[in-house]
Amino acid sequence: MRNTPEPGPHPATWRKSTYSGGSGGNCLEVIDTHPALIPVRDSKAPHGPTLAFRRQAWAAFVENLKAG
Repeated sequence: MRNTPEPGPHPATWRKSTYSGGSGGNCLEVIDTHPALIPVRDSKAPHGPTLAFRRQAWAAFVENLKAG
């Protein structure tokens, strides 16, 4: 686990996941501009641990959520 994604030529920007609720409670933030990984963190703990998923694994996870 890392606290921040690997540095690159352009600074990474965290964005709230479109699947997070709008109430400000349980929100995920993601960086979807990394070529191989999707870093994910809890918006309430921006300096806490970060998980990084391979793009294929993240896509499968999101599709599974959509399917219910």
